[in-house]
Amino acid sequence: MRLVLVAAAFAAACSPGAGAAGQTGVVRHVLSPANLPAFFDCLRENGRTIVVAHRGGPASGFPENAMSTFENTLRQVPAVLEIDIARTRDSVLILMHDETVDRTTTGSGAVSNLSLSQLQALRLKDEHGRVLDMRVPTLREALNWSASRALFELDVNDGIPYASVIAEVRAAGAIDRVIFITYGDNAAVRVHELAPEIMISASIDAASDLDVLAARGVDLTRVLAWTGIEEPNGALNSALAQRGVEAIFGTLGNPARSWDGRFVRARRDEYAKLAATGLAVISSNRAIEAVRDLDAKDGVDGYAALQCTSPDDARRR
Repeated sequence: MRLVLVAAAFAAACSPGAGAAGQTGVVRHVLSPANLPAFFDCLRENGRTIVVAHRGGPASGFPENAMSTFENTLRQVPAVLEIDIARTRDSVLILMHDETVDRTTTGSGAVSNLSLSQLQALRLKDEHGRVLDMRVPTLREALNWSASRALFELDVNDGIPYASVIAEVRAAGAIDRVIFITYGDNAAVRVHELAPEIMISASIDAASDLDVLAARGVDLTRVLAWTGIEEPNGALNSALAQRGVEAIFGTLGNPARSWDGRFVRARRDEYAKLAATGLAVISSNRAIEAVRDLDAKDGVDGYAALQCTSPDDARRR
């Protein structure tokens, strides 16, 4: 089972951490639910869908896993921000997807062989290889930046103890508003043991898979179900909903095969059609386009998912 632990992190726009990263600004769309389980319940019960921006929503001039990129995404649409967690030679948690810095920075070599000071002497590059005046953020800076602004989904790179990441999240005061991505039943159980209040999104092939997690002590009210990237399964999504669990589907992946790629080639976005199979969450490399398609077809005044962040919805649990 692939598992995603979802936690949201937030901080002041003028926080020292964000300023040190040189990447601060104003966001237009705040996604800051007071109660995550109630937020996801509201999405499921009302047929609403939130979008996850893979790697924060990189674009031309905006690198992956950077605060300026998060701000660019949230200036345009409300979305959960997925980020990747790596660790430096001196054990500082940073935002980096790859094992090396070659693709995304002006440097080279393994992240684990570089100190924080060496990493922060580098500059980030966008998806076209353009060098930008931005540096690699630490996880703490990202958590501080996001206070009262955004939800984060944390994808923890191999070899990094979940305990270390959870300790950093706790130190930032963000434990009740973050997402962890973990892989396998054992990882899900371990994270739940370390932080039972965290939302867990687990790879689910059948509704009965939930019983495996429940038997090992995982609270299903904290579970989101990752259902893959191939084809939405309406029957499974319905069965999950009957158990009170929200379904996640990914349109990301190799553009030659992914739903994101199909929509680009067809010049027609149909994220709302996918959502109608019973998806509470869609994870996409085209978050802005996905949110706009959902918004255009939901028949609701304003972004439907944001209505689930109201105090009344948050208190329903």
